[in-house]
Amino acid sequence: MKPADLDALWMPFTSNRHYKASPRLLCAADGMYYTDDSGRKVLDGTSGLWCVNAGHNRRPIVEAIQRAAAVLDYAPPFQMGHPQMFEAATALAGMAPAGLDKVFFVNSGSEAADTALKIAQAYHRVRGDAARVKLIGRERGYHGVNYGGVAVGGIAGNRKHFPVGLAAVDHLRHPLDIDRNAFSRGEPAFGIELADELESRIVTLHDPSTIAAVIVEPMQGSTGVILPPKGYLKRLREICDKYGILLIFDEVITGFGRLGAPWASQRFDVVPDILTCAKGLTNGAVPMGAVLVKPAIHDAFMAAAVGERAIEFPHGYTYSGHPLACAAAIATLKLYRDEQLFERSAGMAPVFEEAAHSLRGAPFVKDIRNLGLVAGIELESRPGEPGARGYDVFLKCWEKGVMVRFTGDVIACSPPLIIDSAEIGRLFATIGDVLREIN
Repeated sequence: MKPADLDALWMPFTSNRHYKASPRLLCAADGMYYTDDSGRKVLDGTSGLWCVNAGHNRRPIVEAIQRAAAVLDYAPPFQMGHPQMFEAATALAGMAPAGLDKVFFVNSGSEAADTALKIAQAYHRVRGDAARVKLIGRERGYHGVNYGGVAVGGIAGNRKHFPVGLAAVDHLRHPLDIDRNAFSRGEPAFGIELADELESRIVTLHDPSTIAAVIVEPMQGSTGVILPPKGYLKRLREICDKYGILLIFDEVITGFGRLGAPWASQRFDVVPDILTCAKGLTNGAVPMGAVLVKPAIHDAFMAAAVGERAIEFPHGYTYSGHPLACAAAIATLKLYRDEQLFERSAGMAPVFEEAAHSLRGAPFVKDIRNLGLVAGIELESRPGEPGARGYDVFLKCWEKGVMVRFTGDVIACSPPLIIDSAEIGRLFATIGDVLREIN
C-alpha cells in the first residue's frame, strides 16, 4: 500500500505516525500464523489481541458465519429476537461457572464492563437500596475504554485525557509486588493482605451501605500480567459477602481457557455475582461480548417491574445478539468442547511455564510472571524512556517473524490454545535473542 492509502484511518491505541512510516500489515491468517503483505508467516504469540483462542481461520466458525449471513443478515434485539440469540445464550450459560446462568449480550468487552456496572447499581435500586451507587475498581485495572470502564479502570494513560464521568469511584491498590514475588510461577505467595484493604480502607472510608460493587480482573492482563496472590480473590469474595457488595469479575481476557480452566472463576474457585466476557467468545471472528449474572440479580429486575409490558432493564445496543455474532459464538463454544482446548491449555501450561522462565537471567529481565498460557516478562526501563525498551522488543520480534504484545516495558505472551511445544520454544527463544540484541 502507498502512504496515501493509509492516511484516512486514525488507528486505535497506535503511534500512528511511526506506524504509517513503516506499516505492519496482516493480510491473512491460519492456525498459529498470520501472513503479512510480503507473504511472510508470523507466529501469533498473542492470540491476535487475547481473543483468537482456538487459532485462526477455523472452518467450523467460518462456515457458521457464512451460513448465518446467507439466511438472516440482521434482527433487532429490542422487543424482537431470533433463534440463534437464544441458542447462543443457552450455550454460554451451559459453559459458565455454576450459578451464573442469565446472559445479556453486548458487542465488546468495553460494553460488557459498562453494562455490568449499570446492572450492579440498578440492582440495588430495584431492591430498594438506592444509596448503593459507589463502584470500586483497582489500580492498573483495565475495563475497556467507555466512560464507566475508564472510571473504574486504573491505567493513568487511559484516564488523563478524559474528564472521567463517574464521581462515585475509588480504587484498591494492585497486588503486584516484585520485591517479594519476583519470578513467581503461578499465583504469587505474598500479598493476600492487599485484599484486606477493601475492608480496612475502602469500606471504612465510604461506608459499606453506599458501595454497589467491586470490579476486578482475576488476572490483570492489559497492564502487564499481574496475578492475584494466593487466597486474594477468595478474601475479596468474603469481604463483599460480609457487606452486601456485588463482586464483578472482568473475564474478557481470562475467559475461555486462557488460564487452563474455562474461566478464571473456576481456576481460583471463586464465583462472582457478575461476570463479563468477550474476545474468546467468538474466537475474535465477530465482535461480541456478554454479561453473566446470578439468577437472583436477574429476578430482582423482573420482580420490581410493574406490569408485564414494562421494560425491566432499559439498556442495550443495536447489535446486541447480532445473528452473525451468535452463529460465531455457538460454533466457537462447540469447537472448544469438541477439541478439548481448555484441557489442552492446561496440559501445555507446564511447557509454557518452563519456556517463559528460561528467560530469567536474560538482559534487562527483572521479573517473569505466568499462569496457564499467559506470561509477562517485565524489563528494566531505560532511564527517562519508560516503555521504549518494550516497544523495541515488540518491533524486533516482528522482524523475526514472531508477534508479541508490549504494555510499557512488559512483554506479554498469550498464544492460541492450539500452540505446540516447538512453537512455544520458538516464541520465547525469539524474545531471548532480541533481548541480547537491543540496548
